[in-house]
Amino acid sequence: MHTTADVGELARSLVSVPSHEDETEVGDAIEDWLRANTDADVTRDESGNVIARRGSGETSLALVGHHDVVPPAERQIDGDEYVVEECDGRLYGRGTADMKGAVAASMCAFRDATPGGSELLFVSFVGEEQGGIGARAALDSGFDVDYAVVGEGSTGYSAPGVTDVAVAHKGRRGSTLVARGEAAHASEVESGTNAVYRACDAVDVVRGFAFPETEVLGHWMEGSVAVTEIEGGTAWNVIPDRCEVTVDERTVPGVRAPLERVEEIAGVEWRVDQDLPPMACDDAAFADLVLDAAAEAQNGAPEHVVKPHATDAGWLADTGTTCVVCGAAEPGEAHTKGESVSLAVVERCYRIYRGVAERFG
Repeated sequence: MHTTADVGELARSLVSVPSHEDETEVGDAIEDWLRANTDADVTRDESGNVIARRGSGETSLALVGHHDVVPPAERQIDGDEYVVEECDGRLYGRGTADMKGAVAASMCAFRDATPGGSELLFVSFVGEEQGGIGARAALDSGFDVDYAVVGEGSTGYSAPGVTDVAVAHKGRRGSTLVARGEAAHASEVESGTNAVYRACDAVDVVRGFAFPETEVLGHWMEGSVAVTEIEGGTAWNVIPDRCEVTVDERTVPGVRAPLERVEEIAGVEWRVDQDLPPMACDDAAFADLVLDAAAEAQNGAPEHVVKPHATDAGWLADTGTTCVVCGAAEPGEAHTKGESVSLAVVERCYRIYRGVAERFG
């Protein structure tokens, strides 16, 4: 019988390895552990993603995480080492919530589960915090899986302390609107074309958009679109010939704001800088299977929920993988200077992931 200490100790070990600039060392640790503790076929691709496979069958299920983290706060690092502390049943340190706690739970579940007539995978990607670099590289190289449980945070959405199952999440599309005009001396306004005015016309178009919305497995989702930055002009006495506007759009599955309309304004171009896809689970039976495993693993009453943040599940779903998100992190923990995760919930996630793997197929 594996205990909380077993899963928790692995989580502590992974969290202690710095991985905000270079994921190589923690990738080595994950790969070495899998080779030492499982009979799986373990590979490491050119990007540094760790992929392990067990069992066989017509369908495949992956337990998915990522082992990169955002840069630590000053209090979370001591020289070249990460500070890892345990207090009142919680593990503190950079990456505890996002998401090495869930990675440890997935690794232990992958080791212990008896796959139910399907291929079981454990996958830990690099570069999730940089826009899904690792997931995109793996998919471009032919990585394919039928179903996935992505271990990003889903605890505390329906009620405090309850680990829910997210059947959808928003994406993010970041755009720049570039307005061009013709410079002139500000005392001779008619001699130039004011790029800021053109940019303001584009802002008015964006402000008139309705927020995108949709429904996933009975759950309503609403996105958003907002102008967040504007920059233009070179001097107080010069008619500006260029102005840039930043637009932040939180996308929902299948619906986007019609930003192309801004290009109907003379001198305005639209450029997409980042497009992190949303996720929608397309198989209600799979979502229910994971919810049943989550209910059996805890005393609370988990629910299907939607998540506001983009994850690697978006990239997987975009290429045909049926996904849900289920993990230990609670809202407001990731990326903070006091980041932490409940060790009891990490152990709970181990039970959920193992239960899903043994029910699946």
